[in-house]
Amino acid sequence: MTALRIAERLGEDFLAQALHRDYRLVPGAVEASGLLTWDALNNILASHRLEPPRLRLTREGETLPALATSAPEVTRRHVVWHRLHPAPLHARLADGASMALDNADELHRPLGEVAEELERLLRTRIQANVYASWTATEGFGVHWDTHDVVVIQLDGAKRWRIYGPTRPYPLHRDTDEPQPPAGEPVADLVLRPGDLLYVPRGWWHSVSADQGTRSLHVTFGAQPHTPSDLLHWVCDRLVAHQEFRIDLPLLGDLAEQKAVLAGLRALVVEQLDDPQLIARYREHQDGQALGRMAPSLPHLGSIPADHRLRVRMTTARAVLTLDEDTAHLQAAGSAYEFAPEAGPALQLLVDGGESTLGELADAAGVGVDDIAGLVQELIEGQAVAITGTAR
Repeated sequence: MTALRIAERLGEDFLAQALHRDYRLVPGAVEASGLLTWDALNNILASHRLEPPRLRLTREGETLPALATSAPEVTRRHVVWHRLHPAPLHARLADGASMALDNADELHRPLGEVAEELERLLRTRIQANVYASWTATEGFGVHWDTHDVVVIQLDGAKRWRIYGPTRPYPLHRDTDEPQPPAGEPVADLVLRPGDLLYVPRGWWHSVSADQGTRSLHVTFGAQPHTPSDLLHWVCDRLVAHQEFRIDLPLLGDLAEQKAVLAGLRALVVEQLDDPQLIARYREHQDGQALGRMAPSLPHLGSIPADHRLRVRMTTARAVLTLDEDTAHLQAAGSAYEFAPEAGPALQLLVDGGESTLGELADAAGVGVDDIAGLVQELIEGQAVAITGTAR
């Protein structure tokens, strides 16, 4: 699945008409079978120590205690962890609990790939959570989220009642709590495998598996960027000016306090008068985004100049700027400058997916040795990872 395909499925007017504004349902939008199966979920549960609240069970808005489905075990090194017991897990789920698994994009590569494609499209951090339920009992009740969500139904059916917002753009740490919705939902939907649903943050909704069948779905949560975030970023940058570092004259007279405020106002207004300020904020945030951790073992030190070696970016939000003299790359918190000839190879990496060293060398018109050196530098900055060897 590519970013272009995701954009197509959400609709060519999605960014302008729906994003942050309205829910959108796209029936049969994706091939869900390749994203996460029950077998794959069972393997994740069996092979990882999923401490709560990463793995949790909820029923009617209440989180069940971890001991309802697990028991503490102590390792030889005296580390205590919760061992999941399948029998009580099955019993709680059959009795109406819903299971939630957070950050599943870090545990299952197909979900990570979709999350990265959405990050490339929406330019923000995406987290994939998986939900499974078997009964009409609601796991979370009527609630709202602090982030936009893109939902893909993976198996079975899930009913979504969407009520809309009662407070525009609520935050996790806000001055007021949104009031519960009154009246009937604005939409009453049943999602089936492959259906795609977008719900903006702050929109109340309730979800239940009330269609007489089990349900498995994944939500990709999109972290918001707000004017509050922008001003925090601006203030961090303005610390370079002594007007932002001086001691506040808490005990000074009114004239001294007014002078300090005037200096602050001048610096902040100068920033806000820049029409490129939001674009610069976005570029900075994209360049700092770390992406998903990906080691490159067994390769230590210099990587071999093997044209079959496959590599990919660890972040979907790298920023590449090309000019006549330099290829500038910002990725995973680091900035790089390469010769302009490296531009086509870097563009292949930034566009997403895997490339071999041979493909990157061909794109740049240089030798594999040169590309291996470039990739090694990016690996040391955690911007690129080796994913294997092409056959």
